[in-house]
Amino acid sequence: MPATQRPIDEILNTVARRYRGPGGAIAVVKNGELVGQRVWGYADLDRRIPLTSETQMPICSITKQFVCALLLDLERNPPPAVAAKGDIQSQLTKKLHEFLRPELTEGTGLILQHLCDMQSGIRDYWAMTTLWGAKPDDEFLIERDCPPMVDRMRSFHFKPGMEYSYCNVNFYIVARVIEKVTGEPLGKLLAERVLQPAGMTTALLCPNTAKHPGPCVGYEGTEEHGYYEAVNRMEWSGDAGLVASLTDMVAYEKYLERLSSDPKSWYRTAIEPHTFSDGNTARYHYGLGHTNLHGVDTIGHGGALRGYRLHRRHAPNEHISVVALFNHEADASSAVDDVLRDILGLSKPETPQIEASSHWNGTFLDQETGLAIVVSKGLNMGEVRISYGFQPSAEVIKLTASNQGHFQSMTAVVEGDVLKIHRISDNRKLEARRITIRETISKDESFTGEYRCAEVGSTFHCSGGSGVLYGTFEGYLGNGPLTPMKYLGDDVWALTCPRGLDAPAPGDWTVSFYRDESGGVAGFRIGCWLARGLHFVKV
Repeated sequence: MPATQRPIDEILNTVARRYRGPGGAIAVVKNGELVGQRVWGYADLDRRIPLTSETQMPICSITKQFVCALLLDLERNPPPAVAAKGDIQSQLTKKLHEFLRPELTEGTGLILQHLCDMQSGIRDYWAMTTLWGAKPDDEFLIERDCPPMVDRMRSFHFKPGMEYSYCNVNFYIVARVIEKVTGEPLGKLLAERVLQPAGMTTALLCPNTAKHPGPCVGYEGTEEHGYYEAVNRMEWSGDAGLVASLTDMVAYEKYLERLSSDPKSWYRTAIEPHTFSDGNTARYHYGLGHTNLHGVDTIGHGGALRGYRLHRRHAPNEHISVVALFNHEADASSAVDDVLRDILGLSKPETPQIEASSHWNGTFLDQETGLAIVVSKGLNMGEVRISYGFQPSAEVIKLTASNQGHFQSMTAVVEGDVLKIHRISDNRKLEARRITIRETISKDESFTGEYRCAEVGSTFHCSGGSGVLYGTFEGYLGNGPLTPMKYLGDDVWALTCPRGLDAPAPGDWTVSFYRDESGGVAGFRIGCWLARGLHFVKV
C-alpha cells in the first residue's frame, strides 16, 4: 500500500483543527517507534490548565482488552497458589458458575470465552439500568448495586456463541471471576501483569468515575451550544476503569508491536481469526474489534464516557498504530480513521450517484428481535440512513442499486414493505415489515396504565392520552425520568433515551404493545439493540 507523501505533523495538525473541542491528544507509532504526536487545548477550561501528553484520562472500554490480556497471562502463568489447586480453566469455569444464576449456566453452554468475545447473549447492564429506574446523573456503585443486577440476569437475548452483541457486563463478570480465582484485586493484577510490562508508568485502575485523578475534566456540549463539565458518578471495573496518559498509550502501542512478532504472546492469541458456533467469522475476540479500513485490516477498540471519547487501532501488517484521546464527545474513531487513511494513502470509495427507491422510507418492525428500524433519506445521493429508533446515530447505507446497499459489514435490501438486513459482524439476519400510522391512534386510550416485568423486577408507568404518551420505569435503582414516547405505527412506540448512566445512551427503546382476545392492550415487548426481548404485562 503506497504511503502518502504528506508529513505526519501536517496530518495530525489537520485532525486537531477538525476535532478541536476543549482538548485532545493523538499519536502515531510505526515499527514500534513514536513518529508523531499532537496535543492541543485544555485539560480544564475554567482553570486554564493545558492538556499535555502526561495528562491522565479514563480510557473506558479500551480497558476490556487489558482484562483479556490479564486472563490469557493467568492461564499461561498461573500464580503458584492457583496452580497448586489444579487446572486454572476448571477453576475459572467453577467460579463463573458460582457467580451467575443457574438459569444462565446449566445446560446453556455459556463459557468464559463467550463473555470475552461478546457472544454471551447477556443483556447489557448499562442499558438495563434504564428499566431499573436510574436517572442519568445517579450514582451506581459496584458493591451496592451490582449484586442485585446479577440476581436479575435470568435469561439471554440469544443463544450463547451464536451472535455478537456488545455487553459491558461480560467484562464486569470476567473481572470478578479473575478476582475470585486469584484472591487478588483487579487493579493489582493489571498493574503487575500488563501495565508494568507495557511500560505504562502512570496508568492505573480507578473504578469510580467521580474520583478520576486530576486535572482533566470531561466536557459535554458543542462549540455551537457551549461546553459544560460532564457529571459521572458510576463505578465500573473490568468493563472499563483504567486511566492513562497519551505517553502511557504510546508505550502500550510499542508493546503490542513487539508482541505481534511473538507467536506465543497473548496478543497473537487475541488477534487470531475467530468464529461463532456456526462457523461464521467473528470480528470481535478477547476485547478487540477487527475492522477493515478500505482493504487494510485493523484491530482496536474505542471508549466512551460522558465527556470523553477515545480510540486506539493497530494495523499489524503495516506496523502502524494510532491512538486518540479527547476530553469531549467528538468522534475519536473517525479521527483515527482519518489519520490511518492519510498515512497509508487510502482514499474513501466514491458513493455511486444512485437514486434511492421510495420503498426505503418508513419504519419497519423485525419480529424476532422486536426492534423498530427507521429508514430515512441520506444526506447525499446514493445514501439512506438506518437507525434502530430515532436516536441521532445512524448507519449510512451506500447504495449499490436503488433498493439495496451496504455499510461496513452490513447489507440491506428493501422489497416493497419488507426490509432485509444482514448484520454480518453480529451474525444476525433481520427481516422487518413496514408498520403504518393509524389515524385513530389519538382516540385509543388503552395504552395507559401500569405494566410489570417480573423477570427483571421492573415496573413501567404509561401516562398521557390522545396520542401523546409518556413513560417511566421503576426498579431497584429508583424512579426513572418521565420520558416522551413517539408513535411509530401499528401498536409500536419508541421510548426515547437520549441520556443514560453510561455513555453513549442505549438509544431509543422499541415498545411493541400486544392485545388480548377482546382487543384490549395486555402488555408489550421492549428492547434496544443492547437489551432485547423483555415482556411487560399490564397489571
